[in-house]
Amino acid sequence: MLQLRSMWPIRRKLAMNEQGTNYIGQPVLRVEDDSFLRGKGQYVDDVKVPNTFHVAFVRSQMGHAIISRIDTGEAQAVPGVLAVLTADDLKEALHSLRLPLAFPAGKLDGTAMPPVLASTEVAYVGEALAMVVAESRHVAEDAVDLVYVDYDECPALVDPREAMKNNADRALSDTLSNCFTTIKIDYGDCDSAFDTAAHVFHETFFLHRGAAHPMEGRGILSVVDPGSGAVTLWASTQASHELRNTAAEMLMKSNDDVRVIPCDVGGGFGSKFMVYPEEIAVAAASVILKVPVKWVEDRREHFLSAIQERDQYWDIEVAVSEKGTLQAIRGQMIHDQGAYAPHAITVPYNSASSIIGAYVLPSYKLEAHVIRTNKPPVIPVRGAGYQQGTFVIERIMDRIAEELDEDRGEIRRRNLIKSSQMPYSTGLKNRAGAPVVYDSGDYLACQKEALLAADYKGFPERQAAARREGRYIGLGMAHGVKCTGRGPFETATVRVSTSGEVSVYTGANAVGQSTKTTLAQICADKLGVNIEQIKVICGDTAYVQYGLGAFGSRQTMMAGNAVAFAAREVREKALEVARQLFKTSKGTPISKINRKLFVENGHIRLTDDPEIEISLSHIASIMRGAAGYSFPNDVGVGLEATHHFRADQMAYANGFHVCETEVALDTGHVKINRYLAVHDCGKIINPLTAVGQIQGGIVHGIGNALFEQMLYDGNAQPITITFADYLLTTATEAPNIDCRFRETLSPLNPLGIKGVGEVSVIPVTAAVISAVENALSPFGIHIREAPITPIRLIELIEQASASSL
Repeated sequence: MLQLRSMWPIRRKLAMNEQGTNYIGQPVLRVEDDSFLRGKGQYVDDVKVPNTFHVAFVRSQMGHAIISRIDTGEAQAVPGVLAVLTADDLKEALHSLRLPLAFPAGKLDGTAMPPVLASTEVAYVGEALAMVVAESRHVAEDAVDLVYVDYDECPALVDPREAMKNNADRALSDTLSNCFTTIKIDYGDCDSAFDTAAHVFHETFFLHRGAAHPMEGRGILSVVDPGSGAVTLWASTQASHELRNTAAEMLMKSNDDVRVIPCDVGGGFGSKFMVYPEEIAVAAASVILKVPVKWVEDRREHFLSAIQERDQYWDIEVAVSEKGTLQAIRGQMIHDQGAYAPHAITVPYNSASSIIGAYVLPSYKLEAHVIRTNKPPVIPVRGAGYQQGTFVIERIMDRIAEELDEDRGEIRRRNLIKSSQMPYSTGLKNRAGAPVVYDSGDYLACQKEALLAADYKGFPERQAAARREGRYIGLGMAHGVKCTGRGPFETATVRVSTSGEVSVYTGANAVGQSTKTTLAQICADKLGVNIEQIKVICGDTAYVQYGLGAFGSRQTMMAGNAVAFAAREVREKALEVARQLFKTSKGTPISKINRKLFVENGHIRLTDDPEIEISLSHIASIMRGAAGYSFPNDVGVGLEATHHFRADQMAYANGFHVCETEVALDTGHVKINRYLAVHDCGKIINPLTAVGQIQGGIVHGIGNALFEQMLYDGNAQPITITFADYLLTTATEAPNIDCRFRETLSPLNPLGIKGVGEVSVIPVTAAVISAVENALSPFGIHIREAPITPIRLIELIEQASASSL
């Protein structure tokens, strides 16, 4: 078991393995930080290309309306404006005015995708319908105000429950229904389980709509080569290859004629894991106008038009035995998908299928209705819908404990999947139709450790003492399970240069999660070089033809194993060349007498005579060849290797969280006094960066539980469009987080890795709400929604007080 305390020692002298320095498992300082701390980060807006023009978008002011006219004449006349473009102006550069289906699985039709620029109808406030291209952003924004749009306003749909009714107006006029699709999940014999159950409980839940809000907004710079017509895109993206592929298709170019260079990314959290209409519009504008064109999103645009999370309404029944073990769950979920569905059914399917959590659930039947409304589209934000299903099952576990007057930890223990049952077939199927199988984990061990460290047995006494002082404290807990390492593959190339520098090229994208550090550690470990020799280039489509990017907690598992295979292949190639070069004093190649070699600090040495050595840089020189000179036998050209690591099954990471809160009855303010998390993320490559990922996810989850909520009025006009109204967790609200790791290696990849970045957010909302409810237990308050804001808490407290009179 691995534990990380607040003062983990940073190791500069590392242990040695047979390849050289052992970097895997060590808290190595991030290789990314030097440039950031020196102010040398290269974000999209830092990329300077001469004669670049800047874009501001004309965005819909209506939740739903028919466009009758767009007048650009006055805006076009503003000094400094190069062009004002509408959808009609983009036709010459694009093969379609609507984005192609991102996940062509036949689940949805073309109306699921947004137009590049709306031309006949707008479906949410903030949808782009024209673009001003000007010599500066401020000139472009001034001109935007002079573009006049005549709208014929239509009824706007805000509540998905109303939108799914047969007589509801249409959120988009050319559709037959507001229901994108209905997902049905059904296994076991639910009806029989309910007929014979000792207890049946009913619950309803509501989970909020929120946004991702990375520090850096979206951004793209498009430059067209005047000779070849090739397009280069500098972008803030989580999926550079998806952007390359889509841009090439839309611009009617080959993939080789579009290059995406991912810049430093100031956070993504899912909001940059799709190709946006604005990105294609900017690329098309640069092709049409034959000038470099840049767009960088401001915060208001992010509120209005970046993808969001979801509103979800759950209506659930649970059947349990006399001892409180789960027998079956059935019900329905209504999911607000917004105006479009760029990632098909990813979020609602994940929510619906994650309700099993860490528990044995013999039977399950759910209908999830994916509903179109006049709000921004939904795709995965950190957690990808799993925290919603987790909230439901963990609230159910608390309800069972309350109804049966049992301990909350004990009820969970009885229902947990045992480590001896791993790999565990859940009965579910994933979106592709394959069985969902948990590969490994010890959920009970994580719960035991966390409850012991939190002094769970001593909490009732602490709680009673606090109440005598007029303080209301509570303790909550939750398990979380998340699939990680989504495939089907990721690519890595490892190349040693004649200077001794080692380059790692990967299709994975670095979006702030220490990808470059962890990949450099794996490469250094497997190749036998110092980490200072390694340069990692992520997501540049000029270097890696095939890649999938940053999502699904996949970078370290997928790209990490690809790097490990490629580095080992390079090492073996170098060793073979050294065997042919090294000779005994009699001139006999050592390969003939079976003497052993090892790699250390970028040099190959004889085990029994370490004074004899050859550098990898020298071997790289030999491997590039020289005209007319001999070349080593039975090895390929170049000291490099490429590996496409494939994984068709996903590794399941898990965590158990314990949270202590204090609720102020007069203000509804919730203070988190303590937070403890025990996580199993498989083999930890770097505990320093892993704990940062866990802590960041917990802080993100606290925002989901207590603060973050996108609100809309009856006309689908957004109400929360600044950080004065939409609150995020800050340092003041973030507690000290005790983070611990319990490693259970995944059998699905050679390194035993599972993902880290998303599983940390999965249990948080459930744990925090559980703690708040526990604090208010004297009032008989039950919380079935998130976020639970101070105003809402005051309402619940007042309602409980009034009902007790």
